[in-house]
Amino acid sequence: MPRVSREAPRLTAAALIELMRLASPALPVGGFSYSEALEAAIEQARVADEAQAAAWLQDQLHLVLARGELPVVAQAYKAWQRGDLARVAELNDWVLRTREARELAQQTLQMGRSLVEWMRQRLRPPGAVAEAAALRPGPSWPVAFALAAAHSSAPLREALLAFGVGWVENMVAAAIKAVPLGQIAGQRLLDALNAELPAAVDGALRLPDSRRQAFAPMLAILSSRHETQYSRLFRS
Repeated sequence: MPRVSREAPRLTAAALIELMRLASPALPVGGFSYSEALEAAIEQARVADEAQAAAWLQDQLHLVLARGELPVVAQAYKAWQRGDLARVAELNDWVLRTREARELAQQTLQMGRSLVEWMRQRLRPPGAVAEAAALRPGPSWPVAFALAAAHSSAPLREALLAFGVGWVENMVAAAIKAVPLGQIAGQRLLDALNAELPAAVDGALRLPDSRRQAFAPMLAILSSRHETQYSRLFRS
């Protein structure tokens, strides 16, 4: 008998628009106010121009997002869809335990809580939003984003791409302000990072729990130094 393949889920217009909102810097979660230690890297002269900013952010994409946050979004998306709250809590705990600096922990909690509040104002009945709000000490950003993406009914891969695009947009904006870089240089950075994003997402989708990790020592060190940096524009 011929093999029958299941048709991949379609990205509807409504789901696409919702993903665009979630990826937008205009989403009221404050993502634009964080540099994720990039500002400290600039202060330490590790990032001083466009090429160094590209190298720093590409490393962060592949070593941090692709190995940690994107796999969490993927697994939390599935857990929210099937109503597996124990799995959601397990993933949320992992995110919070692996934030190696105080600022990184504050960021994921602040953005997660803000997104849950945004969803609370929009979703009727609130359903899983109340469960997300009840997570302690709070919903992390990847877990909250996964809930919003699952509610949009967007396919999983597209949801992860939206998460990545949102991160890229915020980090490039931070680089433009802090390095500083011109707008055209910023566009080149967007091109470079977005070109690598699909491979990072595909790798994250294949990653089992046993290989999910959060190990970026220099990022953690610079995030800690940022807490006492003399002059700064960003909250992390």
